[in-house]
Amino acid sequence: MNILLLGANGQVGHALREPLAALGRLHCATRSGLLDDGSVCLRVDLTDSDALARALDASEAGIIVNAAAYTAVDRAEDEPVLADRINHRAVAEIGAWAARKAALVVHYSTDYVFDGRSDRPWHENDATAPLGVYGRSKAAGEQALRDSGAQHLILRTAWVYAARGQNFLRTMLRLAAERDELRVVDDQIGAPTTANWIARTSAGVVQRWLAMTGRERAAACGTYHLTASGRCSWFEFASAILQVAQRAGLIGKIPKLVPIPSADYPTRAQRPAFSALDNARLALVFGQQPQSWTDGLHEVIGELAASQTQGVTA
Repeated sequence: MNILLLGANGQVGHALREPLAALGRLHCATRSGLLDDGSVCLRVDLTDSDALARALDASEAGIIVNAAAYTAVDRAEDEPVLADRINHRAVAEIGAWAARKAALVVHYSTDYVFDGRSDRPWHENDATAPLGVYGRSKAAGEQALRDSGAQHLILRTAWVYAARGQNFLRTMLRLAAERDELRVVDDQIGAPTTANWIARTSAGVVQRWLAMTGRERAAACGTYHLTASGRCSWFEFASAILQVAQRAGLIGKIPKLVPIPSADYPTRAQRPAFSALDNARLALVFGQQPQSWTDGLHEVIGELAASQTQGVTA
């Protein structure tokens, strides 16, 4: 089975490489045509329809895992055409190709397709109502993939972070070393979810899907929520990050944390206030149980601590 991984240098894409390689012949693709270690891979810029088509043809993929996306939430408000091209139009093209080739598309989406006005975790069939350009482009991409007729698994996730890349955890650790006080939003709720767990679970889903009969595969296609269990605010997440990081020796001191409302931290794009997603369908269909967000945090801090120790002793 040929597997094409788009966005192989991103947080989730990087984490997907190893578990996907165990399932088939993996073809990685990045916008530059290089992996982060300098090795050559397929070059795919999702703004270029022809380049995307060439990569799809060259890979002869039976499974396409799309971990590439336009994720600059605030900048999207000023670049709606570009966000739509990458998150919507390119996904439609991937779906059309997959439908012709009877390939499976695994596509990542987001909590931003919802408006955040809920008092319970969002279900897959809840009505979408994006608050901004980014969310609208992702919702449009979801619908385009459904309309393409391709076999598909849409995996919505949220609050993604890892030991590498740009994310909330790494920002908190950097700021903790620079400042004596940090002001963190306390009225947005979600489930911090590690890229490594997303990758492991995604591979488990694909493995289970491959073992299904044709009828079972058809029934399993659709949208699933893929986040950690539990929930917290950004303020609570920041507090946990710093406490665990201090115990691991990553930071020497914990700065004063001040909870603030979203109104005191204005951003170009509005964020959903409540982003907790219900994961029950993922467990029911694919037997994949969510990792608690606290366990995920300890895993990532442990990874950072180990890499720091190796760097010191090398």
